[in-house]
Amino acid sequence: MNLKVIFALVGEERTDAVLNAARAAGATGATVITNCRGEGLTPEKSFLGLEVTAHRDILLFLVAEPKAREILETIARAGKLDSEPGAGIAFQVAIEDAVGLRTQARALFSAIAERI
Repeated sequence: MNLKVIFALVGEERTDAVLNAARAAGATGATVITNCRGEGLTPEKSFLGLEVTAHRDILLFLVAEPKAREILETIARAGKLDSEPGAGIAFQVAIEDAVGLRTQARALFSAIAERI
């Protein structure tokens, strides 16, 4: 089965909405990396050397290729990525090979098959 990884970089206040929407669209799990920092088109401001920016989270979803675009679009809607400046970005990358899925394979592939 072909897999893709979807990366969603969103403000921590949007993380739960994006996770729930992705799961409803067919994602079977996620990895969340918290408290990341980044800049968009304009650098963030600081006050007396202290950052005044909100932290961002990186969400990673390993998904079946046939469901990837649908999940990506669902993430964009839930996170308001195309409608609010600075809301975040999401993108997908093809996976050439993966290990560590054997213990989850039956549940993972049956969940994917039900939703395709």
